[in-house]
Amino acid sequence: MSDHREVNLTGVKQNKGVWLVKVPKYLSQQWDKATEKGEVGKITIGKKQGKTEVCFSLNEELTALGAVDEINGTLQVPKDHPFNMHTVGGQTLAVFSQSDTDEISLEGMVVHRAECRPVVSDNYMKLKKLQIKRSTKPQRLSQQLERAVTTVFKPVANHDFNLEYEKKKKSEGKMVRAERQVVLDMLFSAFEKHQYYNIKDLVDITKQPVTYLKEIMREIGTYNSKGAHKSTWELKPEYRHYRSAGEEEEMETA
Repeated sequence: MSDHREVNLTGVKQNKGVWLVKVPKYLSQQWDKATEKGEVGKITIGKKQGKTEVCFSLNEELTALGAVDEINGTLQVPKDHPFNMHTVGGQTLAVFSQSDTDEISLEGMVVHRAECRPVVSDNYMKLKKLQIKRSTKPQRLSQQLERAVTTVFKPVANHDFNLEYEKKKKSEGKMVRAERQVVLDMLFSAFEKHQYYNIKDLVDITKQPVTYLKEIMREIGTYNSKGAHKSTWELKPEYRHYRSAGEEEEMETA
């Protein structure tokens, strides 16, 4: 199976320029709470003393969403977020999107980079204080019991997967190393049917110990650590047309 996917490059023809903006986590969470076609805010672009100033103002409705807290009842998300502009710095950056049908499209090339920062106000300081308290709150708490626990839980039956494992272990017995040539013949025969195998399947086919099998596979095979066939083995190119000793004798006799 191939990992290659087609990419819609309509954005290249349209020559669209996009902004790459880093926003605070709480702001992105507020955006997620907006309705499907709702307005999350407005961006104003102006000039002050010859410098471009950009500011994002969060929609008033979103500042109130989730504002009720057990500690600060009046807690609200900051509304105004000025942009701290950065240069692209000679890098070539692009923005891609993925649809519900897994189609990948190029939205445009990055022409500006910016960091969205909130205006430091009382609301912002309360929000940061609450975030710090939540982050330092322990996930588990110890609790003092008034009396000792007398209930003892004992297993009433063995689990099905344990029984299946014991049954398999008894039927197969302890794996004994076979002669190297015998194991090679079994491996080459298996790889004639399929190109890729994981180590568990090879153990089932050859009935050999894992360590012994891996030792042989390192000599004749290649382990795929990534890609479409991750965590599988395949034969090295020089072994893919190998014939077992028995097959060669048959051909000579014929």
